[in-house]
Amino acid sequence: MTVASGEKSLALLKEGNARFASDDSRRPHLSEARRISLADGQEPFAVVFGCVDSRVPPEVVFDRGLGDLLVIRTAGQAIDAAAIGSIEFGAAELGIPLVTVLGHEKCGAVNATIEALDAAATPEGSIGAIVESIAPAVRRSSGEGEELLDHAVRANIVNVVARLRESPVLTELEDSGRLVIVGAHYALDTGVVDFT
Repeated sequence: MTVASGEKSLALLKEGNARFASDDSRRPHLSEARRISLADGQEPFAVVFGCVDSRVPPEVVFDRGLGDLLVIRTAGQAIDAAAIGSIEFGAAELGIPLVTVLGHEKCGAVNATIEALDAAATPEGSIGAIVESIAPAVRRSSGEGEELLDHAVRANIVNVVARLRESPVLTELEDSGRLVIVGAHYALDTGVVDFT
């Protein structure tokens, strides 16, 4: 599916999410014919950089199928060189016109970061890299309990979008009008994605 602009791609994501949230999913592009047609190449219309949370699978949340989305997922959208490189690949090499950073309410990775910072603790193993990535958003957020968590989740989305705009590859594409980068927040109870 070739989509000419980020705006049209965004409209497709919004339409799919509206179907999903209203329990009217069509589950498109899941046929054998679709699978076979993709064997020779792919033309996804959007990159979605989201969280690994099992409750937020982008293909389901946006009611899309095989070959529609290039999905990159890390806990709490923790961003590193591999994630940025994957997004650059999608935008520059595949010509995808939209990058969506998809965060979600009650994110466990963001909550774990809040807890680690409160306890001044360093998580074991590579989990520390996730905390390090999310910590600036937590430090910029205010409130307590659920309010702090919600503010930090939203600040993290903003931070990740800003980090992507530090990529010379993505900046050049965005400045030339060939790429749109947006943030989005998913509500677990309603299934609605709010684009920022």
